[in-house]
Amino acid sequence: METDRTGISAEDVVELYSLFVSHGISVWVDGGWGVDALLGRQTRRHSDFDIAVRHSDVPKLRKLLEERGYADIPRDDTRDCNFVLGDGQGRQVDVHSFELDADGRNVFGCAYRAEHLIGSGTIGGRAVRCIPPDRIVEFHTGYELDENDFRDVKALCDNLGVEMPEEHRAYWALIAANPDRA
Repeated sequence: METDRTGISAEDVVELYSLFVSHGISVWVDGGWGVDALLGRQTRRHSDFDIAVRHSDVPKLRKLLEERGYADIPRDDTRDCNFVLGDGQGRQVDVHSFELDADGRNVFGCAYRAEHLIGSGTIGGRAVRCIPPDRIVEFHTGYELDENDFRDVKALCDNLGVEMPEEHRAYWALIAANPDRA
């Protein structure tokens, strides 16, 4: 895949992931890079790097990114537990923070639970922790989906044996019936 500054490259992701881990921050890759990690290859360009982290690690993560020129990018959905940091080169990190209790249940932030944090994959040859395929598919339902969402879910379902949700089957049936829409 070619690299440009309209998003974040595999090299950028590996560098950031390694930075976080080297500073004791547990990170789980989510979103489009999570899909690619599970598939073991980059399937498309990505505008951002979605990560899940413990909320208690947010101050350390913010400091590491701010030292590298990242700053808050205001969005309508910004909250303490979901925010985006970007740099002047177009790289963005979409942070989803959470806290779990001793039983692995969510007690704060984005609705991750212990069973959402058991996936593994690779990005640019680097082993990463990520959201497992069935959960990424589950997270890609129930809201207004874009073409990337549909393609990501199809790739996971086709390659990793995850059952495709009804709204995704309906989309692909519509595309099959109207190939000029693809």
